[in-house]
Amino acid sequence: MSDRKTKLSRRNFLLTVGAGGVGGAAAIVALKAPAPGTEPSADGKRGGQGYKLTRHIDNYYRTTKV
Repeated sequence: MSDRKTKLSRRNFLLTVGAGGVGGAAAIVALKAPAPGTEPSADGKRGGQGYKLTRHIDNYYRTTKV
């Protein structure tokens, strides 16, 4: 009977360690600051160049036509 209790204890320990690792990773991701330049400007638009149709993208679209 004590053998079963030991196995359950190990199982609970491993479950706790796994949950703690996931919680720690989530906390690190949540604390990361957003990249500069990704915040919308006063007029509500993001800064940057936007979408550009380049030669390799145009080639991709051309090859996917059926």
